[in-house]
Amino acid sequence: MPLALGAMGETWFGYREQRVHLTELLRSESRSAADRIHTFTDGIRDQLGWLVQFPWTVGQDEQHKVDARRLLRQVPAISSVSLFDGAGVQHAMVSRLAINRAGEDTNAPADPAVAELREGASKVWYGPVRYQRGSEPHMTIAVSGNRDATGFAIADVNLKLIWEVVTAIKIGETGEAFVIDDIGRLVAHPDISLVLRGDATADAFNRLRRDIAKSSDSATETEDIAGRPVVALAAEIPSLKWTVVVQQPAAEAFASIRASLWRSLLLVAIGTLLAVVLAYWLAGRMSGPIRVLEDGAQRVGAGQFDHRVAISTGDELERLATRFNEMAKELGLSKEKSDRINRLKRFLAPQIAELVESAGDDAVLEGQRREVVAVFVDLRDFTSFSNRNEPEVVMSVLDEYHAAVGTIIVRYGATLTNFAGDGLMLLINAPVSCPNPALAALNLTIDMRSAAQSLAAGWRERSYGIGLGIGLAMGPATVGRIGYEGQFAYTAIGNAVNLAARLCAAAIDGQILVDQAVASAVDGHISLMALGTIAIKGYDQQVPVFAVPPDAVATSARP
Repeated sequence: MPLALGAMGETWFGYREQRVHLTELLRSESRSAADRIHTFTDGIRDQLGWLVQFPWTVGQDEQHKVDARRLLRQVPAISSVSLFDGAGVQHAMVSRLAINRAGEDTNAPADPAVAELREGASKVWYGPVRYQRGSEPHMTIAVSGNRDATGFAIADVNLKLIWEVVTAIKIGETGEAFVIDDIGRLVAHPDISLVLRGDATADAFNRLRRDIAKSSDSATETEDIAGRPVVALAAEIPSLKWTVVVQQPAAEAFASIRASLWRSLLLVAIGTLLAVVLAYWLAGRMSGPIRVLEDGAQRVGAGQFDHRVAISTGDELERLATRFNEMAKELGLSKEKSDRINRLKRFLAPQIAELVESAGDDAVLEGQRREVVAVFVDLRDFTSFSNRNEPEVVMSVLDEYHAAVGTIIVRYGATLTNFAGDGLMLLINAPVSCPNPALAALNLTIDMRSAAQSLAAGWRERSYGIGLGIGLAMGPATVGRIGYEGQFAYTAIGNAVNLAARLCAAAIDGQILVDQAVASAVDGHISLMALGTIAIKGYDQQVPVFAVPPDAVATSARP
């Protein structure tokens, strides 16, 4: 079956390639012929245009006749030229076969080309193809000047060159080309007898043109006017409304494909026999390693990442087993890493745990001096509340509180360094840097206050007199780990930390107190209320303190 499918595929693709090649050949020949015909007629049109560039003046008829005679010498395909003024009166006629005339001839018969051009719909008129002496194709080309006063030039053109162009096209041994006009009549064909039949073949050629048009720009398999299968393609000549058709008998065009098909069928018959033998041998050779890999996949999928498969076939299956073992090893390391991070996150801030994991060791937690914002948050009257209520009630309130503020801490990327019941200590800008730590810290505390106020409404309904006070300060501090082997914590030590703790202790319910450094850093972002200087325990001099207005809102959801 694979060999048969391969042969069918090869034949199909060979057929497609032959179609593409044939399309390119037919397209090239048809477009080349169309371009040559278009260039031929455009050249005559341009030459005629020179005869009607200047307006008619009295006494210039002889000069126009000289110009027309010069045109006949330059363009052998023109049999005769007639010149008319803007009123449609003939003034000169020069011919290779008739007597030349110059001067106004009011008795000249009205020319349909003049009538068409005087209507002004177009500057060029192409007449129908006609045959002189029973075999030579001729047509009329008329051109008007750019202005009405310049008149018209009408030329009778011998189309023998077009017949020569078409006759010279050979596709394979019997392929041919021909030209038909807009109503399906032959303009040029290697078989002149078909041309002389005139309208008798128009319907057949129109059907052929419609079949070709359905396939757009690719070769079409259809039938010629004699009913023989052909492959054909056409190129339009828009200015003349003619179509150049190039065709080749289908039997000749695809002869190589048929020969290839028979060869493929023979090879399929031979290959089928070989395939049966090889399939039996390969099935026995592959089934064992595949079962080993299947068992290994089940074990690794069950979480046994230390399981390894052993296959020594010296081929792709052995390489696959090696890659399988590498995958199992990587999965085990990834699982260990994930478990380690999860364990770290249970006891450290998520940012610190991930920082340690990405660095590969905890050296990044060694003490260093950094500019930080320390934030202290504490529930007001929590001690008296816990004394009056059962432990279960206290824990329930703390769960609500921690869930609300914890979401905000994670959103702002703050580092939680101390978690003591109702009190929290946070660091901004350590160990993870922050572009504007003061503004981020202030936005964080504003959102915390809003969350606490929402919780306090429910607490008051249950007669829980609990509030929230916040203090924050900014300055240099030494940050890093402290503790003993097996139990470490990440914290900060410095004046900013002490001051933030004192400000938190001084804050009443709903109040956020900040120091001078934070107030200066957020100037222009959030308006603060200056409370003057107050005495802070542990400080020799009074400290300037600012408060966040009760109606202040965070300037952004994230730092």
